[in-house]
Amino acid sequence: MQQENRQFMQDNANGILSRADRLGSSLERLAEARTNPLSIVVDDVVDAATAVIDGRPTLMFGTNSYLGLNFHPACIGAAIEATRHFGTGSTASRVAAGNHRLHVMLERDIATLYGRSDAVVFSTGFMANLGVISALVRKGDLIFADAHCHASIFDACRLSGAQVETFAHNDSADLERRFAASKVPGPQTLVVCEGLYSVRGDLGELKGLTAVARRHGAVVVVDEAHSLGIYGRHGRGIAEHLGVEADVDLIVGTFSKSIGGIGGYAVSGASELRALRFMSRPYLYTASLPPPIIAAAREAIRLIGSEPRLRENLWRNAAALHGGLATIGVKPCADPGPVGSIRMPGLAMGYQFWKELLDRGIYVNLLVPPATPDGEVVLRFSVSAAHTAEQIRTAIDAVAEVAGLLKLA
Repeated sequence: MQQENRQFMQDNANGILSRADRLGSSLERLAEARTNPLSIVVDDVVDAATAVIDGRPTLMFGTNSYLGLNFHPACIGAAIEATRHFGTGSTASRVAAGNHRLHVMLERDIATLYGRSDAVVFSTGFMANLGVISALVRKGDLIFADAHCHASIFDACRLSGAQVETFAHNDSADLERRFAASKVPGPQTLVVCEGLYSVRGDLGELKGLTAVARRHGAVVVVDEAHSLGIYGRHGRGIAEHLGVEADVDLIVGTFSKSIGGIGGYAVSGASELRALRFMSRPYLYTASLPPPIIAAAREAIRLIGSEPRLRENLWRNAAALHGGLATIGVKPCADPGPVGSIRMPGLAMGYQFWKELLDRGIYVNLLVPPATPDGEVVLRFSVSAAHTAEQIRTAIDAVAEVAGLLKLA
């Protein structure tokens, strides 16, 4: 049997299983089983900023709880009350008895937050992108997507059947050139980009991109997953921050970052898009969000609008972390914000840096190709309003120590 298995693998060196094996083993060759970045287990969660990993108290700089709302007493209380009243799950899709009163109320809350007429809630942020893009376009249409867009956007583009082209990251001139060369009419073209990019933490160049799209009559979709509650006067994201909301047809986002739960949404003021929910397969065929998640999300949205201290704390911590990293000679990829990334000189060094930080009780994300643009390896820090000043200093000191040890600063 073993000989037959070896022969099978030799005969299928470029087959499905071999490709999967090569990808899965790339990090395992560097890591011990208990410290593989792809299989870290959080033993316990203490609060929004601390956890226990492998029995060790650990400061969490690798989650997306930007405002710490997953541990806010009001959100926890709302989830408990909803669980008692509605149960733990919806047990059906939105079109098959899973459309609870709370879902409708959350959609109204989201639409009101964005000042738009319609909102659709999905079961995950991934499904929001998948559902919106795959429903809007079809074969014969064209999608221009920023080269640094999230995997969910590119998966949605592929599922749609439309022609897909990537334009250079944040490059409105390149987008203009592609429109000029396109044979697809502008109204049959979708332009997709992000408000805040999650790998490097840089802002989308929405002013230039939306201006190009408008000149050609294209539809614009912006993913604000990492900017909700943080940017803009009302916390609506980068489109509000840059004053281009009127030029964006659809905004897609998630409840798994600043909101502290799970789920996704799409908002629009275009009357033509009211039927989106009936065109979207991920909406039609996926069980709806559990009532406690919906209740907690509604409370989090209320807090974003009524508790400016949350954003103030986040921005204070972001400035402190970015400034501290720069001071020790480790320059982040982008300006201060909820995401702070530092480039690593290759996978081996990136893993070693990540492991040394974890050994010192600091958890960050190790991001590697193909999840990163341009083949980069980066360590990503997620800053939270829940971090204390002492925790920020502890993280900076740990980075300084490891950078010195590995001769990277």
